[in-house]
Amino acid sequence: MKNEFIYKRKSVREFKDIQVPMEAIQEMIKEATQAPSGKNAQNWHFVVVRNKEKIEKMAEAVYEKGRELSNNLDEKTASNFMKMLKYYTVFKNAPTVVMIFSSKYESSGKDILMLNGASNEEVEKLESVKPGVQNIGAAMENLLLSAANMGYGGCYMTGPAFASDKMCEVIAFNKEGYNFSCLTPIGIPLKENINSPKRKSLDEVITIIE
Repeated sequence: MKNEFIYKRKSVREFKDIQVPMEAIQEMIKEATQAPSGKNAQNWHFVVVRNKEKIEKMAEAVYEKGRELSNNLDEKTASNFMKMLKYYTVFKNAPTVVMIFSSKYESSGKDILMLNGASNEEVEKLESVKPGVQNIGAAMENLLLSAANMGYGGCYMTGPAFASDKMCEVIAFNKEGYNFSCLTPIGIPLKENINSPKRKSLDEVITIIE
């Protein structure tokens, strides 16, 4: 039997000009915090931005940083990068933006590997797992599923990360030990029927070992 609430989640980038009740946002975040996290670290912090002017200024900060970075690129690379900025700033269309910040999380076993004289390659392979970031991903997915189940939409975004310092300046947020991980716009979808990109078949993504 399908868990229908999972299929309600779509990547929503256009929203109605209607604010989301704070009670609904709080419920989404409460359900986000039910996500699993390694060592029960719960190494997340949620920042809710509901001021439309600040949301727009955050998007402007991403464009500004993007233009600054493109000045150091060759023409073709700069052009392709600048084209992507419209996708990195779609959150400007939403009445609410939820940002998730993460604190440092050490990979389990790293010290043991190093004490055993592990190679740099072995240590890098362990750290590539990035468990601290996986905790944030689990929380974000819970948040988006919760939002969709309540009739709202969002979009998991990491693209604006290159301008995280500038975005934080706009909202005057600084929590010691925490860095920006991702954000999602939250609002009522402008369109009712949103198609999801085709998913790979199960045969492509499953290996069964018996």
